[in-house]
Amino acid sequence: MRLVFIGLVAGVFSSLFGVGGGIVIVPLLIGFAGLAAKEATAASLGAIAITALAGVVLYAAHGKVDLAYAALVGVPAMAGALAGSAVQRRLSGRAVTIGFALLLAAIGVRLLVA
Repeated sequence: MRLVFIGLVAGVFSSLFGVGGGIVIVPLLIGFAGLAAKEATAASLGAIAITALAGVVLYAAHGKVDLAYAALVGVPAMAGALAGSAVQRRLSGRAVTIGFALLLAAIGVRLLVA
């Protein structure tokens, strides 16, 4: 049931704020579902693919998807995802967790002072 709740929360935040699901899903999977950092990352990526597909279909139905912008962001993001996956395989789970926590803290500070 925790995983269903995590999915629901991630979907709401993704739709409301356009945030990457990983920012929401990974901490919830680690903190509330007890997954290790690497497992949480992999599960998050799978969930994001499903969420993104649903979102893009709904936005496209209303004519809100600009394929040029999507490609300009999506293609480099895909390359970054491949690079990030390669780097993550070489890191310990603890290093991944610390790096993610630092990223979230930096984003939080930036949002508060912006």
